[in-house]
Amino acid sequence: MPENNPVPENNLGPRAISRRTLLSGLAAGAVASPFLAACGAPSSPNSASSTGASSTGSSSTGAAALASTPSKPVTLNILDVAGNLQLTKPAIEAFTSQNPDIIANVTTTTGTAPDLAPKVQAMQQAGNVQIQLVLTGTDGLSAGIQKGLWNNLKPYYASFFPGLMSNYSPGAASMASLAQDQGIEIVWYPSGPLLEYNPAKLTTPPGTPDALLAWAKANPGKFQYAQPRNSGPGRTFLMGLPYLLGDSDPTDPAGGWTKTWAYLAELNKYIDSYPAKTSATMTNIAQGTVSMIATTTGWYINPRALGTVPASMMVAKYQNQTWVSDAQYGVIPKGVSNDELIAAMRLLAFILTPPQQAVTYDMGYFYPGPAVKGVTLAQAPASSQQAIAKYGDPQFDSWISASPIKNSLPAPMQVTAFGLWDTKIGSTK
Repeated sequence: MPENNPVPENNLGPRAISRRTLLSGLAAGAVASPFLAACGAPSSPNSASSTGASSTGSSSTGAAALASTPSKPVTLNILDVAGNLQLTKPAIEAFTSQNPDIIANVTTTTGTAPDLAPKVQAMQQAGNVQIQLVLTGTDGLSAGIQKGLWNNLKPYYASFFPGLMSNYSPGAASMASLAQDQGIEIVWYPSGPLLEYNPAKLTTPPGTPDALLAWAKANPGKFQYAQPRNSGPGRTFLMGLPYLLGDSDPTDPAGGWTKTWAYLAELNKYIDSYPAKTSATMTNIAQGTVSMIATTTGWYINPRALGTVPASMMVAKYQNQTWVSDAQYGVIPKGVSNDELIAAMRLLAFILTPPQQAVTYDMGYFYPGPAVKGVTLAQAPASSQQAIAKYGDPQFDSWISASPIKNSLPAPMQVTAFGLWDTKIGSTK
Protein backbone atom coordinates (compact mmCIF):
# COMPACT_ATOMS: atom_id res chain seq x y z
CA MET A 1 0.00 0.00 0.00
CA PRO A 2 1.13 3.16 -0.16
CA GLU A 3 3.45 5.06 1.62
CA ASN A 4 1.43 5.03 4.75
CA ASN A 5 0.97 6.72 8.05
CA PRO A 6 4.63 7.22 8.90
CA VAL A 7 5.93 5.13 11.75
CA PRO A 8 8.58 6.98 13.76
CA GLU A 9 12.08 5.62 14.12
CA ASN A 10 12.23 3.00 16.83
CA ASN A 11 14.76 0.84 18.57
CA LEU A 12 13.19 -2.54 19.13
CA GLY A 13 15.93 -3.87 21.35
CA PRO A 14 15.41 -4.91 24.99
CA ARG A 15 12.44 -2.99 26.33
CA ALA A 16 8.94 -3.56 27.58
CA ILE A 17 6.52 -4.87 25.00
CA SER A 18 2.78 -4.37 24.94
CA ARG A 19 0.29 -6.89 26.25
CA ARG A 20 -1.03 -7.34 22.71
CA THR A 21 2.47 -8.01 21.41
CA LEU A 22 3.29 -10.42 24.22
CA LEU A 23 0.12 -12.40 23.78
CA SER A 24 0.49 -12.60 20.01
CA GLY A 25 4.08 -13.71 20.40
CA LEU A 26 3.20 -16.40 22.91
CA ALA A 27 0.40 -17.60 20.66
CA ALA A 28 2.81 -17.91 17.77
CA GLY A 29 5.20 -19.90 19.90
CA ALA A 30 2.43 -22.32 20.85
CA VAL A 31 1.42 -23.08 17.28
CA ALA A 32 3.42 -25.47 15.13
CA SER A 33 4.20 -23.48 12.00
CA PRO A 34 4.97 -25.03 8.64
CA PHE A 35 7.13 -22.01 7.88
CA LEU A 36 9.38 -22.57 10.89
CA ALA A 37 9.36 -26.34 11.12
CA ALA A 38 12.19 -26.69 8.64
CA CYS A 39 14.29 -24.14 10.49
CA GLY A 40 14.47 -26.08 13.71
CA ALA A 41 16.80 -28.86 12.58
CA PRO A 42 19.66 -27.64 10.41
CA SER A 43 21.21 -30.08 8.00
CA SER A 44 24.58 -28.41 8.34
CA PRO A 45 26.76 -27.09 11.17
CA ASN A 46 25.09 -24.26 13.03
CA SER A 47 27.73 -21.72 12.11
CA ALA A 48 26.66 -19.49 9.25
CA SER A 49 30.14 -18.05 8.87
CA SER A 50 31.48 -21.46 7.83
CA THR A 51 28.89 -22.25 5.18
CA GLY A 52 30.29 -20.31 2.28
CA ALA A 53 26.75 -19.29 1.25
CA SER A 54 26.54 -16.54 -1.30
CA SER A 55 25.40 -13.22 0.13
CA THR A 56 23.47 -12.61 -3.06
CA GLY A 57 21.28 -15.61 -2.37
CA SER A 58 21.76 -16.83 -5.92
CA SER A 59 23.88 -19.90 -5.27
CA SER A 60 22.06 -23.19 -4.78
CA THR A 61 25.22 -24.64 -3.24
CA GLY A 62 25.29 -21.81 -0.72
CA ALA A 63 21.61 -22.25 -0.01
CA ALA A 64 22.05 -25.92 0.79
CA ALA A 65 24.86 -25.14 3.20
CA LEU A 66 23.31 -22.11 4.87
CA ALA A 67 22.72 -22.68 8.58
CA SER A 68 19.35 -22.15 10.22
CA THR A 69 20.74 -19.89 12.96
CA PRO A 70 23.36 -17.14 12.74
CA SER A 71 26.82 -17.82 14.13
CA LYS A 72 26.07 -15.00 16.57
CA PRO A 73 23.08 -12.71 17.23
CA VAL A 74 22.86 -9.84 14.77
CA THR A 75 21.46 -6.35 14.59
CA LEU A 76 18.78 -5.94 11.96
CA ASN A 77 18.30 -2.45 10.56
CA ILE A 78 14.86 -2.42 8.95
CA LEU A 79 13.77 0.26 6.51
CA ASP A 80 10.02 0.64 5.97
CA VAL A 81 8.91 2.51 2.84
CA ALA A 82 5.33 1.20 2.84
CA GLY A 83 3.92 1.86 6.32
CA ASN A 84 4.18 -1.88 6.89
CA LEU A 85 5.39 -1.51 10.48
CA GLN A 86 1.85 -0.57 11.36
CA LEU A 87 0.98 -4.19 10.54
CA THR A 88 4.11 -6.15 11.44
CA LYS A 89 5.78 -4.28 14.29
CA PRO A 90 4.14 -6.53 16.92
CA ALA A 91 5.53 -9.62 15.15
CA ILE A 92 9.00 -8.08 14.92
CA GLU A 93 8.96 -7.29 18.62
CA ALA A 94 7.73 -10.76 19.53
CA PHE A 95 10.33 -12.51 17.39
CA THR A 96 13.13 -10.37 18.79
CA SER A 97 12.01 -11.11 22.35
CA GLN A 98 11.73 -14.86 21.77
CA ASN A 99 14.93 -15.34 19.76
CA PRO A 100 17.90 -13.66 21.45
CA ASP A 101 20.18 -16.22 19.81
CA ILE A 102 19.19 -14.83 16.41
CA ILE A 103 18.63 -11.11 16.91
CA ALA A 104 20.53 -8.95 19.36
CA ASN A 105 18.78 -5.74 18.40
CA VAL A 106 16.42 -4.25 15.82
CA THR A 107 16.25 -0.68 14.62
CA THR A 108 13.52 0.64 12.34
CA THR A 109 13.45 3.71 10.14
CA THR A 110 10.96 4.94 7.57
CA GLY A 111 11.44 6.40 4.13
CA THR A 112 9.73 6.83 0.78
CA ALA A 113 9.58 4.38 -2.09
CA PRO A 114 11.14 6.73 -4.68
CA ASP A 115 14.21 7.19 -2.47
CA LEU A 116 14.67 3.47 -1.73
CA ALA A 117 16.52 2.22 -4.81
CA PRO A 118 19.05 5.09 -4.95
CA LYS A 119 19.74 4.73 -1.22
CA VAL A 120 20.37 0.98 -1.36
CA GLN A 121 22.33 1.19 -4.61
CA ALA A 122 24.67 3.81 -3.11
CA MET A 123 25.35 1.54 -0.12
CA GLN A 124 26.07 -1.43 -2.38
CA GLN A 125 28.41 0.55 -4.59
CA ALA A 126 30.29 1.68 -1.49
CA GLY A 127 30.46 -1.91 -0.19
CA ASN A 128 28.71 -0.85 3.00
CA VAL A 129 25.15 -2.20 3.15
CA GLN A 130 23.66 -0.99 6.43
CA ILE A 131 20.05 -2.09 5.76
CA GLN A 132 19.36 -5.78 6.26
CA LEU A 133 15.62 -5.83 5.54
CA VAL A 134 13.30 -3.55 3.60
CA LEU A 135 9.52 -3.54 3.99
CA THR A 136 8.10 -2.27 0.72
CA GLY A 137 5.12 -2.13 -1.54
CA THR A 138 5.18 -2.97 -5.22
CA ASP A 139 6.67 0.43 -6.03
CA GLY A 140 9.94 0.01 -4.12
CA LEU A 141 10.02 -3.69 -4.97
CA SER A 142 9.79 -2.93 -8.67
CA ALA A 143 12.47 -0.25 -8.64
CA GLY A 144 14.87 -2.57 -6.83
CA ILE A 145 14.20 -5.48 -9.17
CA GLN A 146 14.90 -3.23 -12.15
CA LYS A 147 18.28 -2.29 -10.68
CA GLY A 148 19.16 -5.78 -9.41
CA LEU A 149 19.32 -4.74 -5.76
CA TRP A 150 17.57 -7.61 -3.98
CA ASN A 151 18.71 -11.11 -3.05
CA ASN A 152 17.20 -14.01 -4.94
CA LEU A 153 15.53 -15.99 -2.16
CA LYS A 154 14.26 -18.94 -4.17
CA PRO A 155 17.22 -21.19 -3.19
CA TYR A 156 16.12 -20.79 0.44
CA TYR A 157 12.41 -21.57 0.06
CA ALA A 158 12.69 -25.24 1.02
CA SER A 159 14.74 -24.65 4.17
CA PHE A 160 13.33 -21.34 5.42
CA PHE A 161 9.88 -21.09 3.79
CA PRO A 162 8.57 -24.63 3.25
CA GLY A 163 5.17 -24.69 1.58
CA LEU A 164 5.38 -20.96 0.88
CA MET A 165 3.15 -20.74 -2.20
CA SER A 166 0.65 -23.35 -1.05
CA ASN A 167 0.15 -21.47 2.22
CA TYR A 168 -0.81 -18.23 0.49
CA SER A 169 -4.43 -17.38 -0.29
CA PRO A 170 -5.15 -17.45 -4.05
CA GLY A 171 -4.93 -13.68 -4.44
CA ALA A 172 -1.75 -13.47 -2.43
CA ALA A 173 -0.17 -16.36 -4.32
CA SER A 174 -0.82 -14.53 -7.56
CA MET A 175 0.73 -11.30 -6.27
CA ALA A 176 3.74 -13.20 -4.90
CA SER A 177 4.85 -13.73 -8.49
CA LEU A 178 5.54 -10.01 -8.83
CA ALA A 179 8.49 -10.41 -6.48
CA GLN A 180 10.24 -12.67 -9.00
CA ASP A 181 11.66 -14.61 -6.01
CA GLN A 182 13.43 -11.45 -4.82
CA GLY A 183 11.13 -10.82 -1.88
CA ILE A 184 8.67 -12.52 0.46
CA GLU A 185 5.08 -11.30 0.32
CA ILE A 186 3.85 -10.69 3.87
CA VAL A 187 0.46 -8.95 3.49
CA TRP A 188 -2.11 -8.69 0.68
CA TYR A 189 -5.37 -6.93 -0.08
CA PRO A 190 -7.62 -6.31 -3.10
CA SER A 191 -7.09 -2.56 -2.66
CA GLY A 192 -9.32 -0.66 -5.11
CA PRO A 193 -9.81 1.63 -6.94
CA LEU A 194 -12.46 3.18 -4.73
CA LEU A 195 -13.74 6.70 -4.17
CA GLU A 196 -13.97 8.33 -0.74
CA TYR A 197 -16.27 11.32 -0.51
CA ASN A 198 -17.84 13.83 1.83
CA PRO A 199 -21.59 13.17 1.87
CA ALA A 200 -22.19 16.76 2.96
CA LYS A 201 -20.83 17.87 -0.43
CA LEU A 202 -22.36 15.23 -2.71
CA THR A 203 -25.11 12.76 -2.02
CA THR A 204 -24.65 10.49 -5.05
CA PRO A 205 -21.03 9.55 -5.81
CA PRO A 206 -19.90 8.92 -9.39
CA GLY A 207 -20.29 5.31 -10.51
CA THR A 208 -18.19 5.46 -13.65
CA PRO A 209 -15.02 7.24 -14.79
CA ASP A 210 -17.15 9.43 -17.10
CA ALA A 211 -19.36 10.42 -14.17
CA LEU A 212 -16.26 11.22 -12.11
CA LEU A 213 -14.91 13.41 -14.91
CA ALA A 214 -18.22 15.24 -15.21
CA TRP A 215 -18.30 15.84 -11.45
CA ALA A 216 -14.70 17.08 -11.44
CA LYS A 217 -15.48 19.47 -14.30
CA ALA A 218 -18.47 20.85 -12.39
CA ASN A 219 -16.43 21.05 -9.17
CA PRO A 220 -12.88 22.04 -10.20
CA GLY A 221 -10.18 21.44 -7.59
CA LYS A 222 -12.39 19.24 -5.45
CA PHE A 223 -11.19 15.80 -6.60
CA GLN A 224 -7.69 14.62 -5.84
CA TYR A 225 -5.36 11.63 -5.94
CA ALA A 226 -1.75 11.38 -4.84
CA GLN A 227 1.26 10.77 -7.09
CA PRO A 228 1.11 7.08 -8.12
CA ARG A 229 4.85 6.57 -7.65
CA ASN A 230 4.46 6.98 -3.88
CA SER A 231 0.81 6.22 -3.14
CA GLY A 232 -1.15 3.00 -2.94
CA PRO A 233 -4.50 4.65 -3.75
CA GLY A 234 -2.81 6.72 -6.45
CA ARG A 235 -1.27 3.79 -8.28
CA THR A 236 -4.38 1.63 -7.79
CA PHE A 237 -6.45 4.39 -9.41
CA LEU A 238 -3.91 4.58 -12.24
CA MET A 239 -3.76 0.82 -12.81
CA GLY A 240 -7.52 0.37 -12.41
CA LEU A 241 -8.56 2.89 -15.06
CA PRO A 242 -7.52 0.75 -18.07
CA TYR A 243 -9.97 -1.93 -16.91
CA LEU A 244 -12.74 0.57 -16.18
CA LEU A 245 -12.27 2.37 -19.50
CA GLY A 246 -11.90 -0.76 -21.61
CA ASP A 247 -8.39 -0.05 -22.85
CA SER A 248 -6.84 -2.44 -25.38
CA ASP A 249 -4.27 -3.89 -22.97
CA PRO A 250 -4.49 -2.97 -19.26
CA THR A 251 -1.09 -4.60 -18.69
CA ASP A 252 0.77 -2.38 -21.19
CA PRO A 253 0.92 1.27 -20.10
CA ALA A 254 3.05 2.30 -23.07
CA GLY A 255 1.09 0.62 -25.85
CA GLY A 256 -2.31 -0.31 -24.44
CA TRP A 257 -3.51 2.67 -22.38
CA THR A 258 -4.67 5.10 -25.07
CA LYS A 259 -8.00 5.73 -23.34
CA THR A 260 -6.43 5.99 -19.89
CA TRP A 261 -3.85 8.63 -20.82
CA ALA A 262 -6.47 10.66 -22.69
CA TYR A 263 -8.82 10.42 -19.72
CA LEU A 264 -6.18 11.45 -17.19
CA ALA A 265 -5.15 14.38 -19.35
CA GLU A 266 -8.75 15.61 -19.42
CA LEU A 267 -9.25 15.01 -15.69
CA ASN A 268 -5.99 16.87 -15.06
CA LYS A 269 -7.68 20.11 -16.15
CA TYR A 270 -9.85 20.02 -13.05
CA ILE A 271 -7.28 18.90 -10.46
CA ASP A 272 -5.25 21.54 -8.62
CA SER A 273 -2.38 19.39 -7.37
CA TYR A 274 -1.08 15.86 -6.84
CA PRO A 275 0.23 15.46 -3.28
CA ALA A 276 3.42 13.44 -2.79
CA LYS A 277 1.78 11.23 -0.16
CA THR A 278 -1.60 9.61 0.34
CA SER A 279 -1.80 11.08 3.83
CA ALA A 280 -1.97 14.58 2.34
CA THR A 281 -5.12 13.68 0.43
CA MET A 282 -6.61 12.42 3.68
CA THR A 283 -5.78 15.70 5.37
CA ASN A 284 -7.32 17.63 2.51
CA ILE A 285 -10.63 15.78 2.59
CA ALA A 286 -10.71 16.05 6.38
CA GLN A 287 -10.19 19.81 6.20
CA GLY A 288 -12.64 20.30 3.36
CA THR A 289 -10.05 21.40 0.80
CA VAL A 290 -11.33 18.64 -1.47
CA SER A 291 -14.60 16.72 -1.41
CA MET A 292 -13.59 13.43 -3.04
CA ILE A 293 -10.37 11.42 -3.28
CA ALA A 294 -9.06 8.14 -4.64
CA THR A 295 -8.91 5.55 -1.89
CA THR A 296 -8.70 1.82 -1.12
CA THR A 297 -10.35 -0.44 1.45
CA GLY A 298 -7.56 0.10 3.96
CA TRP A 299 -7.13 3.81 3.41
CA TYR A 300 -10.86 4.27 3.90
CA ILE A 301 -10.96 2.35 7.19
CA ASN A 302 -7.70 3.23 8.92
CA PRO A 303 -7.58 7.06 8.93
CA ARG A 304 -11.18 7.16 10.11
CA ALA A 305 -10.42 4.63 12.86
CA LEU A 306 -7.45 6.75 13.92
CA GLY A 307 -9.52 9.93 13.91
CA THR A 308 -7.48 11.74 11.26
CA VAL A 309 -10.43 11.67 8.85
CA PRO A 310 -14.02 12.22 10.06
CA ALA A 311 -15.98 9.01 10.45
CA SER A 312 -18.79 10.57 8.41
CA MET A 313 -16.87 10.18 5.14
CA MET A 314 -18.29 7.51 2.82
CA VAL A 315 -16.93 5.14 0.20
CA ALA A 316 -18.12 4.03 -3.24
CA LYS A 317 -17.02 1.55 -5.89
CA TYR A 318 -17.36 1.76 -9.65
CA GLN A 319 -20.29 0.06 -11.35
CA ASN A 320 -18.06 -2.18 -13.48
CA GLN A 321 -15.53 -2.65 -10.69
CA THR A 322 -12.29 -4.51 -11.34
CA TRP A 323 -10.05 -4.69 -8.30
CA VAL A 324 -6.31 -4.16 -8.67
CA SER A 325 -4.73 -5.95 -5.74
CA ASP A 326 -1.76 -4.71 -3.74
CA ALA A 327 0.75 -6.36 -1.46
CA GLN A 328 3.75 -5.62 0.71
CA TYR A 329 6.99 -7.55 0.78
CA GLY A 330 10.13 -8.12 2.77
CA VAL A 331 13.21 -7.78 0.57
CA ILE A 332 16.83 -8.32 1.56
CA PRO A 333 19.48 -6.21 -0.18
CA LYS A 334 22.44 -7.88 -1.79
CA GLY A 335 25.60 -7.39 0.24
CA VAL A 336 24.30 -8.42 3.66
CA SER A 337 26.28 -11.04 5.57
CA ASN A 338 25.15 -14.65 5.79
CA ASP A 339 24.29 -14.17 9.47
CA GLU A 340 22.11 -11.17 8.59
CA LEU A 341 20.50 -13.05 5.72
CA ILE A 342 19.59 -15.93 8.01
CA ALA A 343 18.14 -13.64 10.68
CA ALA A 344 16.08 -11.65 8.18
CA MET A 345 14.62 -14.81 6.63
CA ARG A 346 13.79 -16.29 10.03
CA LEU A 347 11.97 -13.08 10.91
CA LEU A 348 10.00 -13.11 7.64
CA ALA A 349 9.03 -16.74 8.21
CA PHE A 350 7.76 -15.83 11.67
CA ILE A 351 5.65 -12.99 10.26
CA LEU A 352 3.96 -15.55 8.02
CA THR A 353 2.77 -17.74 10.91
CA PRO A 354 -1.04 -17.60 11.33
CA PRO A 355 -1.06 -15.87 14.75
CA GLN A 356 1.15 -13.06 13.42
CA GLN A 357 -0.85 -12.84 10.21
CA ALA A 358 -4.01 -12.35 12.27
CA VAL A 359 -2.44 -9.26 13.82
CA THR A 360 -2.10 -7.71 10.35
CA TYR A 361 -5.83 -7.00 10.31
CA ASP A 362 -4.65 -4.12 12.52
CA MET A 363 -7.02 -1.14 12.44
CA GLY A 364 -8.11 -2.01 8.93
CA TYR A 365 -5.07 -0.41 7.31
CA PHE A 366 -4.56 -3.13 4.67
CA TYR A 367 -8.00 -4.71 4.85
CA PRO A 368 -8.21 -7.62 4.92
CA GLY A 369 -4.41 -7.94 5.32
CA PRO A 370 -3.31 -11.55 5.82
CA ALA A 371 -1.47 -13.14 2.90
CA VAL A 372 -1.76 -16.64 4.39
CA LYS A 373 -4.98 -18.51 3.67
CA GLY A 374 -7.45 -19.39 6.40
CA VAL A 375 -6.62 -16.47 8.72
CA THR A 376 -9.97 -14.88 9.59
CA LEU A 377 -10.99 -11.67 11.30
CA ALA A 378 -12.25 -13.76 14.22
CA GLN A 379 -8.60 -14.65 14.93
CA ALA A 380 -7.53 -11.00 15.03
CA PRO A 381 -7.12 -9.01 18.24
CA ALA A 382 -10.38 -7.69 19.68
CA SER A 383 -9.29 -4.12 18.95
CA SER A 384 -8.95 -4.98 15.25
CA GLN A 385 -12.35 -6.64 15.13
CA GLN A 386 -13.98 -3.64 16.80
CA ALA A 387 -12.30 -1.07 14.55
CA ILE A 388 -13.20 -2.88 11.35
CA ALA A 389 -16.79 -3.44 12.49
CA LYS A 390 -17.18 0.26 13.31
CA TYR A 391 -15.21 1.94 10.53
CA GLY A 392 -15.29 -0.57 7.70
CA ASP A 393 -18.05 -0.74 5.15
CA PRO A 394 -20.31 -3.79 5.52
CA GLN A 395 -20.40 -4.08 1.72
CA PHE A 396 -16.65 -4.56 1.32
CA ASP A 397 -16.66 -8.34 1.46
CA SER A 398 -19.52 -8.67 -1.02
CA TRP A 399 -17.92 -6.10 -3.32
CA ILE A 400 -14.67 -8.06 -3.26
CA SER A 401 -16.30 -11.41 -3.97
CA ALA A 402 -18.53 -10.05 -6.74
CA SER A 403 -15.88 -8.47 -8.97
CA PRO A 404 -12.72 -9.70 -10.70
CA ILE A 405 -9.37 -9.12 -9.02
CA LYS A 406 -6.29 -8.40 -11.12
CA ASN A 407 -2.66 -8.16 -10.07
CA SER A 408 -0.82 -4.89 -9.94
CA LEU A 409 1.46 -4.43 -12.92
CA PRO A 410 4.74 -6.37 -12.85
CA ALA A 411 7.94 -4.50 -12.03
CA PRO A 412 9.00 -3.24 -15.48
CA MET A 413 5.48 -2.10 -16.35
CA GLN A 414 5.03 -0.26 -13.04
CA VAL A 415 8.26 1.64 -13.63
CA THR A 416 7.02 2.50 -17.14
CA ALA A 417 3.58 3.57 -15.91
CA PHE A 418 4.99 5.83 -13.20
CA GLY A 419 7.40 7.43 -15.64
CA LEU A 420 4.66 8.08 -18.19
CA TRP A 421 2.37 9.54 -15.55
CA ASP A 422 5.16 11.81 -14.31
CA THR A 423 5.78 13.05 -17.85
CA LYS A 424 2.24 13.28 -19.16
CA ILE A 425 0.36 14.35 -16.02
CA GLY A 426 2.45 15.15 -12.98
CA SER A 427 4.87 17.50 -14.75
CA THR A 428 2.01 19.83 -15.68
CA LYS A 429 1.40 20.93 -12.10
